[in-house]
Amino acid sequence: MHVIVDFTVVPVGAGVSLSRHIAEVERVLAGTGLTYELHANGTNIEGEWDAVMGAIRACHERLHAMGVPRIHTDIKLGTRSDRPQAMADKVASVKRVLGN
Repeated sequence: MHVIVDFTVVPVGAGVSLSRHIAEVERVLAGTGLTYELHANGTNIEGEWDAVMGAIRACHERLHAMGVPRIHTDIKLGTRSDRPQAMADKVASVKRVLGN
């Protein structure tokens, strides 16, 4: 099943600046071959359910390996059964309505 996920990883107990941890999350995602996009408050990722969930798990594993003692992750996800849809399709649909 294809899934589009918006997730935010919050390393807990890793200090105030988390940029290097989030950069490592992005490196993990880059190695998955999945389509993903960093945004100001998290990351969007899409693909087959098991691959996406495996990628999020790999992010947790990498952060723990970096010494992060706790991780809190918020996940929003969406699936469709009526037709295929990608992240880019959703954005393009709104831009068409806006007249762009």
